Amino acid sequence: MKSIKRILYATDYSKASTRARIKAVELAKDNDAEILVVHVIVPTTAYMTEQEFGGAELYTRLEESARQEAESSMKKVMAILEKAKVKAKSLLLRGSAHDQIVKAAKSKKADMIVIGTHGRTGLSKLFMGSVAGRVISTATCPVLTVRGQ
Repeated sequence: MKSIKRILYATDYSKASTRARIKAVELAKDNDAEILVVHVIVPTTAYMTEQEFGGAELYTRLEESARQEAESSMKKVMAILEKAKVKAKSLLLRGSAHDQIVKAAKSKKADMIVIGTHGRTGLSKLFMGSVAGRVISTATCPVLTVRGQ
């Protein structure tokens, strides 16, 4: 089996992602690997006309708020990884979560992806979709999913 030197850990800062981070740290320590922490900011999409919703200015503020929140959460994750004495780099991306995760894994030459799964079923899975499921089906490297509780 190919050795693991770079682990892409995808996070949405949820409980499921926290469990995945714990597994990624364990794997990194066992393999003396680096963790690339990836969070994807999904662009705000318009569901109403500009007149109904306040126009582009509101979307700009929402996007800026999402970016600031993501940066703040990323700093916390990076501090946890530093405390765990694991080599890590962070990457904030923008776009479709599953596409950006898979592209980052490929471009950064990740040996594996570690991602949490929320375990949605039924209608919520139909409407929300599964980022982890889409990553699994399109990634070119192994993907480890860690179920949240």
